[in-house]
Amino acid sequence: MGLDNAVAGGADIERAMAVAREAAAAAGAAALRHWRAGVRVERKPDRTPVTVADREAEAAALAVIEAAFPDHGILSEESGARRPDAALRWIVDPLDGTRGFTRGGPFWGPTVALEREGVIVAGALALPALGELYWAGRGLGCWRNGERLAVSVVDDLAAAVLSLGELPRLLEPPHGPGVWRLIQAVETVRAHGDLYAATLVLTGRADLWLEAGVQVWDIAPLPVLLEEAGGRFTDFAGRPTVASGQAVGSNGLLHDAVLEYLQAATVATEE
Repeated sequence: MGLDNAVAGGADIERAMAVAREAAAAAGAAALRHWRAGVRVERKPDRTPVTVADREAEAAALAVIEAAFPDHGILSEESGARRPDAALRWIVDPLDGTRGFTRGGPFWGPTVALEREGVIVAGALALPALGELYWAGRGLGCWRNGERLAVSVVDDLAAAVLSLGELPRLLEPPHGPGVWRLIQAVETVRAHGDLYAATLVLTGRADLWLEAGVQVWDIAPLPVLLEEAGGRFTDFAGRPTVASGQAVGSNGLLHDAVLEYLQAATVATEE
């Protein structure tokens, strides 16, 4: 839609990328103070877990964003929407992977993304327990801890590494049969889940990533991160959106083949 690399609706992309990076780092640092410290787990109305780490991480991230862009909208997992009519919206998950976090696992962290008219123009995520921070902006590349990233060049499914998110949700109908056939078609499968699963494609450690049954804030920065690393992002129907709760991330070379598996299974289920 004609987004300039420097300007998106008045927001400087380089500045937005820096703010996303700073917000993710701040949220990660706030949560890390509580990791493996015996935090009390509460349950939200939807039965998902929440802790003081989630709340402190959200406050840290939003403080960074509000200071830089006080007129922008915000959608954050714990506190909901602010300024919903704004042209630009920040989407924040202060601590993705709370279940793993509360069990002492390392594959958790914040996600931060700036959206304009349905397009993610800048974003970041962190894996604080692993000391990793990822960020990207349209036309500015994808980076991890200062190193520019690039996806793999594997172009054969039979030689591909597939990284999976929430496995039970991925195997649900209507797409489950297609996911299962794809699992059988690739060389090997990793099922770490949470944010870590997606970062494997960004660094070339995997060639494909699938996620399903998640909220928009869980995957919001992945389109810009993947595409700036040379890859591709869509949902299972091939649409470049984070709104459906599904995600296919790839090195680009294998993307159409993956969509064929998923869409063929969906059609067969509907029939």
